[in-house]
Amino acid sequence: MRLGLALGYWGRGPDPGHVALAQEAERLGYDSVWTAEAWGSDAFTPLTWIAARTSRIGLGTAVAQMAARSPVTTAMHALTLDHLSGGRMMLGLGLSGPQVVEGWYGRPFPKSPLTATREYVEVIRQVLRREGPVELDGRFHTHPYRGADGTGLGKALKPITHPLRADLPVLLGAEGPKNIAQTARIADGWLPLYWSPTRTDVYEASLTDAPERFLVAPMVRARVCDDVTEGLLPVKAMLGFYIGGMGHSTRNFHADLMARMGYEEEARRVQELFLAGRGEDAVRAVPDAFADEISLVGPRARIAERLELWRAGPVTDLLVLAPDPHTLRILADLNS
Repeated sequence: MRLGLALGYWGRGPDPGHVALAQEAERLGYDSVWTAEAWGSDAFTPLTWIAARTSRIGLGTAVAQMAARSPVTTAMHALTLDHLSGGRMMLGLGLSGPQVVEGWYGRPFPKSPLTATREYVEVIRQVLRREGPVELDGRFHTHPYRGADGTGLGKALKPITHPLRADLPVLLGAEGPKNIAQTARIADGWLPLYWSPTRTDVYEASLTDAPERFLVAPMVRARVCDDVTEGLLPVKAMLGFYIGGMGHSTRNFHADLMARMGYEEEARRVQELFLAGRGEDAVRAVPDAFADEISLVGPRARIAERLELWRAGPVTDLLVLAPDPHTLRILADLNS
């Protein structure tokens, strides 16, 4: 199992320690570093900044949002950064949900998310293969554009720039069973939002068709500390926001995933509290047991024992969201 460093996305502004953290991860032998985006900072610019200040570590987006860019634009970002970094780029994509797609990106959430995702990936693959002009007569993506409001003058184009790698890895963030199953068929890897090493049966059926070298790269919040309860507070805060705030009361993929993992009643309660404006109560309502099983928190010996559970399953890359170099060093030592 390889280790990756997950930096997430910015809050109020850039974290001046992110570059140093990425450099330390590279020195420790971490395989990759990953950035993200929601509705603020983008994923590609910070990754480019890190690429210029590192030399070996892989560079990934976990995730770049599909609604933010057309698929050819995303492919342009990926192939450009792959060239500039000497072939270190990994493209992680996510569809997000209706609240973000329609509220922030100002476009309709696709009525068939599976089809929209499949078409998006197909266009990116065509750009990276560069075997001919990009052409797709899709339901959500058409190249050239043939809509009634177009000029009719569009021409299928082949990318001017030769991609460095036709097989640049494409990973997908997926939560629902059908979405995960499609990911196993069309992508090079999967970026689970929550992963419990004791509940791998939740995903087993969806991963039946995964090829031999398929990447399973969940993000895990980690912290070496003496007080487990205190160490879980950032995990619970994240869960409270995702389960309560990132979605509508009638459609929240994160809450649905928590329910499938055995915490349905608790997930709905967190939603209710958050949507009622009781954010702190929502965080407190997140069960410690759930926060604990999807994270690595506590003293070194406890983390060492729990890390073995992650190593024993299908996880190929553990993307560590850790705020301090000390935790990164401990995990590197335990995973060696």
